Amino acid sequence: MRKKKILIIGGGISKEREISLETAKQVNNTLKKKYLTLLSEPNDSLNKNIKKFKPDIIFNALHGRFGEDGYMQSLLEDQKIKYIIHQNNFNTSASVWQNQAEQRDFMLNSLKFVDDEDLIFFSDPDEIPNPEILKNFKLQKKYGIFFQQCFNYKFNLYNPHESPWEGTRVCKKKNLKSIDFMRQKVLSKNLKYPFWRFDKEKDLEIIYNGGWHFNNILSPEQISLKLKTFAHTQFADDKYSNPDVIKKKINEKIDLFERGHCYVKKDKNIIFPDYLLNEINKYEEFLF
Repeated sequence: MRKKKILIIGGGISKEREISLETAKQVNNTLKKKYLTLLSEPNDSLNKNIKKFKPDIIFNALHGRFGEDGYMQSLLEDQKIKYIIHQNNFNTSASVWQNQAEQRDFMLNSLKFVDDEDLIFFSDPDEIPNPEILKNFKLQKKYGIFFQQCFNYKFNLYNPHESPWEGTRVCKKKNLKSIDFMRQKVLSKNLKYPFWRFDKEKDLEIIYNGGWHFNNILSPEQISLKLKTFAHTQFADDKYSNPDVIKKKINEKIDLFERGHCYVKKDKNIIFPDYLLNEINKYEEFLF
């Protein structure tokens, strides 16, 4: 069977060029595992790439002007070229937190075929559930929270201040109100509230030894990009997001956000998942 061809457009001339290039790169890294892909800038080479590559569909990873104002979309439509769209456009007046919630809940569209009794696990990409716990897993309560060990910057740099981290969440499909509800309302502190606090979800199971939260296991430049683009906009300032500042904090094993947190180097043989131990030579740059 012929592999579908996907052309990914990234870069451009807006102020968000670097973010767009990084988005296009990450999209390409994912899609090329299954499809034939080609990266292209939205310049004079785009038409040549379209004619030569003959894509089945285009993924528009442009940010800012030309990418999000409909200009690129209209050009593609004029040429009758299929492209991927986000059908539920973000409310431009919404807060970054509302946009984050909408992004998370957009994933619910993929759960329409799931049975009500099926278990739904939700993790941020850096929250890794313990595979041993997942074997023959049975949820005893309405909702479950995986308590996970937290590491920052390096795989073996332990963060005692945020461990255990309340990471992966789980529930049956019939109890899934929204992904954002799972993150914001399903919290272990709810168990401390008195019984008459009906506004607090307390039908919770804590899953201990639930895995790992590998936070900011990235280069200083990648962490900088993350700080400039995630919902905590107060940390986009150069005081926090400058790569040199980040590198200094990594070397000193201290918190990015100046909360007084100090991290501790741990023995990798004790803390690592088996699959990471088996591939450890690939990750030397992320070890202390």
